[in-house]
Amino acid sequence: MFDFRLKVFHTVAKRLSFTKAAEELYISQPAVTKHIHELEQQLGMAVFERIGNKIKLTNAGQLVMRHAEIIFTDYRNLEYDINQLKHMQGGLLPIGASTTIAQYLIPPLLAKFNQRYPDVKTSLTNGNTEQIEQALFEKSIQLGIIEGSSKNPLLKYVEFAKDEIVLVGNVKHQYGNGEPLTAADLRTIPLLMREHGSGTLEVITDELKRLKLKITDLNVAMYMGSTESIKSYLHYAPCAAFISLQAVQRELEAGEFTILPVKNFRVVRKLHFTYLQGLQDKLCQLFIRFARQNMTE
Repeated sequence: MFDFRLKVFHTVAKRLSFTKAAEELYISQPAVTKHIHELEQQLGMAVFERIGNKIKLTNAGQLVMRHAEIIFTDYRNLEYDINQLKHMQGGLLPIGASTTIAQYLIPPLLAKFNQRYPDVKTSLTNGNTEQIEQALFEKSIQLGIIEGSSKNPLLKYVEFAKDEIVLVGNVKHQYGNGEPLTAADLRTIPLLMREHGSGTLEVITDELKRLKLKITDLNVAMYMGSTESIKSYLHYAPCAAFISLQAVQRELEAGEFTILPVKNFRVVRKLHFTYLQGLQDKLCQLFIRFARQNMTE
């Protein structure tokens, strides 16, 4: 429907690589070069400049990129509206979610969504909150779902759901005397923590301030890159970890883990949809409406 040269330019601009763009578009690198050359001839200006082995957008290229984003959003919305007239829903919807959400919360919703709208082709990538926001800026995803309280002014945030973070440990290892743990207890218990940049670590750090504790005050045994890694480690070591309640439901029900209450400590965090400010992508809005409705059912 649209000029393929513009799609080639957009892909090169996102990847800043002719080779990676060729791989993504399933065309040869000479073909990519040819399309960019034809676009530059049409514009009468260069859109990329080479700096050593790398490329960057020229001022003209940055201008084309801004308009290309608007054009592609319009095309996506046109496809959506045409499908509406045909009483269909269709299109591509790449979603990114921070790790805990991607593993435990979104897959059931996506399964329902894909059954309800089989002509919408969704994809799901995961990373920590910082990585999801970066993917939005790089336009590799259209919609993010994050668990942190990040407030980047370039992004729009829409509350989605709530989740509680709890301190859990292996039932084989006891901490405290049956009473809620104190701030002093937290200083001594070996703890597993999510990696820096994680939304989970962010909200824990904020709540610890109320107990006049910093992460550096704690006995952090290890930082780990995923909730699944932490859960696996907990099965074999005398440690505790702050984990999403949704992520440990099975282990709690099976009697493998136990919640360790902490005095004056409760973390109920808000989960948010996030997308670029000013973006009016109708497929994104469709999924947001669907997810919020089905989370309340």
